[in-house]
Amino acid sequence: MTLQRTPLHQLCRDGGGRMVPFAGWEMPVQFSGLIQEHKAVREQVGMFDISHMGVLRLEGPNPKDALQQLVPSDLHRIGPGEACYTVLLNESGGIRDDLIVYDCGAVDAERGALVLVINAACAEADTAWIRDQMEPAGLTVSDIKAGGVLLALQGPQAIPLLEELSGESLSGLPRFGHRTLSLKGLAHPVFTGRTGYTGEDGAELLLTDDDGRKLWQVLLDRGVSPCGLGARDTLRLEAAMHLYSMDMNADTTPFEAGLGWLVHLEMPADFVGRQALEQAAASGPSKRLVGLKLQGRAIARHDYPVLHNGETVGVVTSGTWSPTLEEPIALAYVPTALAKIGTELSVEIRGKAQPACVVKRPFYRRS
Repeated sequence: MTLQRTPLHQLCRDGGGRMVPFAGWEMPVQFSGLIQEHKAVREQVGMFDISHMGVLRLEGPNPKDALQQLVPSDLHRIGPGEACYTVLLNESGGIRDDLIVYDCGAVDAERGALVLVINAACAEADTAWIRDQMEPAGLTVSDIKAGGVLLALQGPQAIPLLEELSGESLSGLPRFGHRTLSLKGLAHPVFTGRTGYTGEDGAELLLTDDDGRKLWQVLLDRGVSPCGLGARDTLRLEAAMHLYSMDMNADTTPFEAGLGWLVHLEMPADFVGRQALEQAAASGPSKRLVGLKLQGRAIARHDYPVLHNGETVGVVTSGTWSPTLEEPIALAYVPTALAKIGTELSVEIRGKAQPACVVKRPFYRRS
């Protein structure tokens, strides 16, 4: 299968990016090195090419009412200029993808607009499914990335740098807020969301292909560290952010995945999977996603067995060495009875049981 390439592909290669296949795309896994890139984001600022992700615009009458049929979170809790994280569900209450919904307000007296950012691996299937559901309700669904660039600028210096490039104060732009910025030297306005996948402050920027390449070079010239998928994974795992297909999938419910806060059963609206989630809420989950810290330096990886008293009771979904904490961390599903903070467990790594303890998530929280 031929891998897709983003408009920043050659710039990433020229900058020393080591390219690997990911979700049907050829993407950089690292540049200067995972640890250096990770620390750049935690301490200063880093940038990521995330142009493999899908970006859709829903436009038409009452778009939030229409999309509400597909997600369990009350979309009327956000207004124009705001956004929320939520999930798409199947009829059994399983998670078919996670996404961010941006409320773009009114287009005119009769139409409104939403922007959705969806995962690369699910983009084609999600887009087809969303179109099938939304078009009968009179909404148009368009790919507004359309060969362009989605760039994440993350770290404590990210917002000050954006303020310098735009000449605007962003102090009034809250977490999950969004607005359109005009950046110096770029031909087109930039859709900018104060969102990200690292646990740090920052923004995600939607640009044309030409403007994306220009901005990447501008940021390089200002000393911003290019970062790859490796650092993105260690950063998101320290912040206990889920990765679809690893930490959740179509067979796990939001309650099991620690995302019950996304489910607003008190709202009167119906949505795909509501009946299954009502039943799940009444009975309680049999398993839960927990955070684990391991003793020693052995790293728990995806699908490694989790043990209790020598018996396999669960499975690791994500694991890494934490560059910030300097210890191994992991996410894992375990029976609800063993999910309490402080529970002593172990993980089987290369045939040996390595001691682990259930800890509070996230592992890292920015001050």
